[in-house]
Amino acid sequence: MARFPFPLLVCDIGGTNMRFSHVERPGEAPLAVESLATAAWPGLAEAAVHVIRRHGFDIRSFVACGAGPVAGKGLHLTNAAWAIDGPALADRLGLQQGLLLNDFEALAFTLPTIEPDEVRPIGRYAALPGTRIVLGPGTGLGVAALTASAGGYLVVPGEAGHIDFGPQTPEEAAFWPHIDPGLGRVSAEWLLSGPGLARLHRARLAAAGLVPDALDAAAIAAQAGADRNSAAAATLRLFWRLVARFAGDMALTFLARGGVTLAGGVLPKITDFLDEAVFRAIFEAKAPMQPLLQAMPVRILMEEHAVARGMAAIAANPDAYSIDYAARCWR
Repeated sequence: MARFPFPLLVCDIGGTNMRFSHVERPGEAPLAVESLATAAWPGLAEAAVHVIRRHGFDIRSFVACGAGPVAGKGLHLTNAAWAIDGPALADRLGLQQGLLLNDFEALAFTLPTIEPDEVRPIGRYAALPGTRIVLGPGTGLGVAALTASAGGYLVVPGEAGHIDFGPQTPEEAAFWPHIDPGLGRVSAEWLLSGPGLARLHRARLAAAGLVPDALDAAAIAAQAGADRNSAAAATLRLFWRLVARFAGDMALTFLARGGVTLAGGVLPKITDFLDEAVFRAIFEAKAPMQPLLQAMPVRILMEEHAVARGMAAIAANPDAYSIDYAARCWR
């Protein structure tokens, strides 16, 4: 079984930003130390060297998660031109141990550590036994499931954000032809992400015969906040409805009786435009499986640094997690 000597560095790497935290001893809460723009650095090694030198850390282990599929000891970011090689990173930083996780794999492992004051329920939320899933939009759209096994917590990561996604209502059918198909098709991530929110807004405006605004997700949210009757506000409400539909599909796929946690960098910033009753109605509208979905609790993770605590927990007590350490650890 792997062991992770401390002090520990953890990093949550997204397509837009990466967040570093430091843990001096096992069981201590991670201390957030640096947030850097991913695109500003040629690779994780250079960014990590900067953080370690700037803060004078003596790091012995490193656990990082990134927005992309993990292959053994390596990870390639989906929305950034980074390929991370764990053993090479360990050599560069002089580490005794290290581990790479998919970002939503790490979030799924974090679920048991989440505190009630770090989430917002959508409707009644009561923790239930069974498989739990976490999903949500950021630069991309991530999904992972968590279940208990004889070997500890087991996560099934996936790339469900890249499944096909199509219109379902007359409103959606009207603007769908105006969506830029990008890679030749419309996936769930193509709309349910930060960049996807901008695509959704442009398509809605184009369908109404208006000149599309060149707004990103943050600008759309700001415009909506300034005028709750604006087209931007209508786009955010539609975005929530699409998230509800996708979340219901994923809850059925994984039979998530243990509940659904919505995460990522987008949703916590736009909760003012969430209609909980509408969300639940759409989430549950999966005939003939409505009774199954009605019993599944849904919540939003509001604490953006929770994943650092989850990664630190793995390093502190690796026996509690069913991870193929022999295939994935860097040493």
